[in-house]
Amino acid sequence: MPTSRSVNPAELRAAVEATSAWLSGEGEKPPRATLAAAVRLSLRALASTAPGRSVEVRVPPFAAVQCVEGPRHTRGTPPNVIETDPKTWLELATGRLKWTEALAAGRISASGTRADLSHWLPIVRV
Repeated sequence: MPTSRSVNPAELRAAVEATSAWLSGEGEKPPRATLAAAVRLSLRALASTAPGRSVEVRVPPFAAVQCVEGPRHTRGTPPNVIETDPKTWLELATGRLKWTEALAAGRISASGTRADLSHWLPIVRV
């Protein structure tokens, strides 16, 4: 039985493919609902692949998930936080951008000893 965190791979692929031209620099920014679906599904896929509650990944304004095994965070600001914009997140999720490159370019804000998702990326290739 699927959990609330599980993601249909075909649905994830379709949502991310709808943003592909924009991510490649060959198209305009997709509508907000399209972008939101791609971000939310890819973050849910990350949480499913890397279950846990020690890292919070934020992609405002669309979603945030807790993932990665380790000490569970329950109150206030988590000790391990990653935040980025939707385009950077989707570039990471699809393998168009490497974690180290995004971090070096300042496109990711990552704090805490567990705030490194390179092991779990990419999530989907389109």
